[in-house]
Amino acid sequence: MQLDFSTVLPYWLVLLKGLGLTLAFTSSCAVIGSLAGFVLSLLRMSPSRWMKAATTLYVEFFRGTPLLIQLFWVFFCFPVVFRLPIPPYLSVVISLTLYMAAITSETFRGALKSISAEQHDACIALSLSPQAKILYVIFPQALLRAIPPFLSNIVSLFKESALISSVGVADLMFVGQNISNSTARPVEFLTTVAMIYFLVAFPLTRLVGVVETRFLRRFAY
Repeated sequence: MQLDFSTVLPYWLVLLKGLGLTLAFTSSCAVIGSLAGFVLSLLRMSPSRWMKAATTLYVEFFRGTPLLIQLFWVFFCFPVVFRLPIPPYLSVVISLTLYMAAITSETFRGALKSISAEQHDACIALSLSPQAKILYVIFPQALLRAIPPFLSNIVSLFKESALISSVGVADLMFVGQNISNSTARPVEFLTTVAMIYFLVAFPLTRLVGVVETRFLRRFAY
């Protein structure tokens, strides 16, 4: 077999559409999951033992089980358990969001613990309400300190999103695999797909180091 990467060129628009769908799932689930993860991190630090235990169980379960199993469970079991038809796109959003919330909650929990006690004392001295304290004092500092691991979480979510092809969603991996099967050129197309994932993920991984060294050390601590 002779390699011929020119066979990829006629399909580049289709591959870009698959990449667009992958990025859409990644970005939307990252935003929703991160907001849910911040709420989870607050609940895990709650004085209520039941609330802390429930949220800890959720986080450890989704961090300790493969994302593929979570995706299959939502796709195949949700319609049976809740007796509601769930389209593949919605099952992908649910599973990726639940996973992102779990891994991001640990990021925010570490950032929240790094905030000094003087910040909380200052909020009490200023008679700030709990909502104002979280919104204007705690959340901005926690978000700033959580940026490097948060970006790493997004990169991980982007790479893990290749699993959604297993439920028939036409993302980049699904499109590349189908084209490679129909053209009998798996090496060319799967290599191209891998390079596209790399070209998107690598700049983000480098950005983590740049943000941490040039920005966070100056403003976060």
